[in-house]
Amino acid sequence: MTDTAKKPHGPDGTACPDNDNNPLLNWTEFPDFGLIEPRHVEPAVGAALTRADAELSALEAAKPTGWDDLMAPLERLGDRVEHVWGVAGHLNAVRNSVPLREAYQRAQPNVVQFLHRLGQSRGLFDGYVGLRGGNEYAGYDGARRRVLDSAVRDARLAGVDLDGAARERFLAIGKELADLGTRFQNNVLDATKAFSLTLKDPDEIAGLPATARQLAAQAAVAAGNEGATADAGPWVITLDAPSFTPFMQHARRRDLREKLYRAFITRASAGPLDNLPIIRRSLVLSREKANMLGYGTYAEMSLTRRMAPDVAAVEKLLLRLRDAARPAALRDLADLRELARQAGAAEAENLQNWDATFWAERLREKKFRLTDEQLRPYFPLPGVLDGLFGLAERLFDIRVRAADGQAPIWHPDVRFFRVADGAGRHVASFYLDPYSRPAEKRGGAWMDSLYGRSAACAAPGRRVRLGVAYICCNQTPPSSDTPSLMSFDEVLTLFHEFGHALQHMLTRVDCGLAAGINNIEWDAVELASQFMENWCHDRPTLRGLARHWQTGKPLPDEMIDSLIAARSFREGSATLRQVNFSMIDMELYHRHDPAGQDSPLDVQRRIAAETLVMPPLPEDRFLCSFSHIFAGGYSAGYYSYKWAAVLSADAFGAFEEAGLHDEQAVRKLGRRFRDTVLALGGSRHPMEVFKDFRGREPQPEALLRHSGLV
Repeated sequence: MTDTAKKPHGPDGTACPDNDNNPLLNWTEFPDFGLIEPRHVEPAVGAALTRADAELSALEAAKPTGWDDLMAPLERLGDRVEHVWGVAGHLNAVRNSVPLREAYQRAQPNVVQFLHRLGQSRGLFDGYVGLRGGNEYAGYDGARRRVLDSAVRDARLAGVDLDGAARERFLAIGKELADLGTRFQNNVLDATKAFSLTLKDPDEIAGLPATARQLAAQAAVAAGNEGATADAGPWVITLDAPSFTPFMQHARRRDLREKLYRAFITRASAGPLDNLPIIRRSLVLSREKANMLGYGTYAEMSLTRRMAPDVAAVEKLLLRLRDAARPAALRDLADLRELARQAGAAEAENLQNWDATFWAERLREKKFRLTDEQLRPYFPLPGVLDGLFGLAERLFDIRVRAADGQAPIWHPDVRFFRVADGAGRHVASFYLDPYSRPAEKRGGAWMDSLYGRSAACAAPGRRVRLGVAYICCNQTPPSSDTPSLMSFDEVLTLFHEFGHALQHMLTRVDCGLAAGINNIEWDAVELASQFMENWCHDRPTLRGLARHWQTGKPLPDEMIDSLIAARSFREGSATLRQVNFSMIDMELYHRHDPAGQDSPLDVQRRIAAETLVMPPLPEDRFLCSFSHIFAGGYSAGYYSYKWAAVLSADAFGAFEEAGLHDEQAVRKLGRRFRDTVLALGGSRHPMEVFKDFRGREPQPEALLRHSGLV
């Protein structure tokens, strides 16, 4: 146990109530993750909520009239709850088990109830309104004004104006929606784990690259097939991305691709794991919640917290992207069919969904003479990290240094890093959990925070508390004799999540309620992450991070040329896919009547017919694993990826216009990006922040150009 874990104090240094031996409750700088067990969750959450409830009652009774009497104590109160609940949620995502899941679900209703009480507090609401109308308001900086405006809006969205039975019903809806989201995600995780394809004949894995065979052999060993090897098998293929994606790209056995594909698109759609009833119920409750607050639809309510002004503006962007992408996507499909014909493939005249990824990879290889297997040796994780951190130093004048062993971790593969500014001053820290662990770790990739920058929550004797981030990916793990050799998509993902972490860590806002990604409109929060992805197609950046893991030789110029040229490869199809997801999301939460005759699957099929050039199978149930909009916070917000893509492409366009070869210009713009987008957090409206950096409002031309759609 670390010294920090032994101290019975909260994150701001104050004493915690009871549970002095509970490692989830009693830590200061870092939790001792290895000591936290499922049995600790409920007592720790209960103690934290009991204290927070008492503090809230005292705050309401005091009727504070100044910022330091109201907002600072309120920030500390919420931070102490997150101190416990946030760590429990993180472990539930990266170290999931049945006991932990059950403990988390038992504690969740009480957390939701407290958060509703906090949001519906009339005393706090009156305090917010009083501060906005008081004498001090004129002297507040932009961050405090934004926080107060958001507090008033969020209180109304939390039902502060509701009374009696309506308030109780609103609380019950919130609790049920939270439970439904947790169940949805657990069902997806369980359904993904439940399916596997055991292969024993070498013909069954024909075409599969060496890294995929190695991973399949490791999965076979984990499944009890001792002695399984990459060359001799047996091999186990799963629905986890590092296993599923390479199989769909490379396996020559069409029948096996079909079997895997059908399993993937029907995850969590049958039996006790069926998520369709959860989807139906969630849509009913979301509509009811919005109606109770005076909104016609959940989407209208959701957009009050977004940069996009209304549903019409969102749909205008989506339709423009659809119309630009559809002709390119039709050409993409024609190219695949033609290649299959040239190869004499039986499926050439009847190309199916399980064929598209396979033939797209063959077309990529033919067109650019480049495969993931050729690229992987040049992208070992240690080298990619060096290149990524070097880019951050070049652009933002920061230093990232390994600090393994200086903080407790939850798995041996987890790394820990510290970040310093150009003068060597410590500014933040982060954990990196890079590899796929399908038995216990949820899929996808994400950035989250252990805690953020805050003056109000600083320990005694310190001016400000500095932020700590989690970066979690699901990339290909190392094998017994090689490091983690990354696909280019995995490199893009790492850059993306590091962009989120940079915005969390490089904020200069001391008001924790507006620092980092806090108080940033949801459809603008992807700006920094997608901006970082652009650098993966920048020649100097590629030269700096791509070196062969054995020889140390840099990625050859001809391969760099191919990577850059391939940037817009099948971008019409990729854009349509994202537009399809976004339009389904908006339709479900805006026009769809959850109590009507049409099912959510009818909506899925109708929107697909309007957008996609290759229709989904009749049995496609991808909605049942669409965690983003039913369990991940993107309800009526999936369009945010494309909305932010306009911002990020236009921001990167400033570097292109200045000249990516001009090192002085690149560094100057990088500092400006740091001092605006990364530093200002939620202290100003994202449109103002963007204009501070770019000098004008965003324009979509750069995104269309990068995508090859103009």
